[in-house]
Amino acid sequence: MTAFVDTSVFLRRLLKQPGAFTDWSNWGIVAASELLRVETRRVLDRLRLQRAFGDDELGELSRLVQASFRALEFVRIGRAVLSRAADPFPTAIGTLDAIHLSSALLWMEEKGGEMTFLTHDAQLTTAARACGLEVRTIP
Repeated sequence: MTAFVDTSVFLRRLLKQPGAFTDWSNWGIVAASELLRVETRRVLDRLRLQRAFGDDELGELSRLVQASFRALEFVRIGRAVLSRAADPFPTAIGTLDAIHLSSALLWMEEKGGEMTFLTHDAQLTTAARACGLEVRTIP
């Protein structure tokens, strides 16, 4: 089975924050939008500038990010994703969440099969369910 993760799921696990998804054994494939790469690197750079971590911790986080990125299947943010993200959704959704959700929807259309959308975001959960996706969330 495939899991599609948004950045909230990825970062909460990476940063070992409370409420992170822990059971990854059910997922044969874990996919994400390329947006996850950008958002992750922006957060890590902000944490570096805020001196939230020492050099050793930042080095370890960078190593974990690279290994995790290699394990993910990324959906390219191309014309199809941007076009779908610009279309109306059944519920309110912000721009970046629309890109994550559009990436997941297009992944499903292309790959088929069962997929679970993983997010910690309440608004994105509502929008994904309204679009017919199975969603697992931990607030």
